[in-house]
Amino acid sequence: MRASHVALIALVGLAACSTSDKEPRVLHELRTFSGEPEEFGILPSKELVQPESYSALPSPTPGGSNRVDLTPKADLVAALGGNPARLQAGEGIGAGDAALVKSSSRFGRDDQIKAKLKAEDKQYRRTKGRFTWSLLPRDDYNYAYRRQSLEPYAWMQRYRRAGAQTPAAPPE
Repeated sequence: MRASHVALIALVGLAACSTSDKEPRVLHELRTFSGEPEEFGILPSKELVQPESYSALPSPTPGGSNRVDLTPKADLVAALGGNPARLQAGEGIGAGDAALVKSSSRFGRDDQIKAKLKAEDKQYRRTKGRFTWSLLPRDDYNYAYRRQSLEPYAWMQRYRRAGAQTPAAPPE
């Protein structure tokens, strides 16, 4: 084979591995290829309880919540001594949290920060995902974000050398 044939095959192979510009490449490969059921895809439900009155049951709401559905946030709030009903009160800042939000946003805050970060991260993944192809499925998340990650032990040593008190950490 001549060098021009090898170059043409390499170019076609590279073009076949390119991704769409519409959607960024998925960096975390979470699919399993074992052919076995995904054990984390099975969600347990709460125990079934017999109602006090069958006539007092609410009417079914297709697509809505069920009495035996898990409610991890409400369960956590209840376990910590809070009122889970306050989670259902709606969006916005509750009266009890208004002072905290006012104090933490004294230098300004951006209500659209989540949308902006999502758009910036989508563009970042689109840019970083162009040349991270592989013949085998792999997880490219740590590779793409390696410059944005911190080395915890190096930073702990920096703070300790500067005289700051740091919590104990397990050995490396």
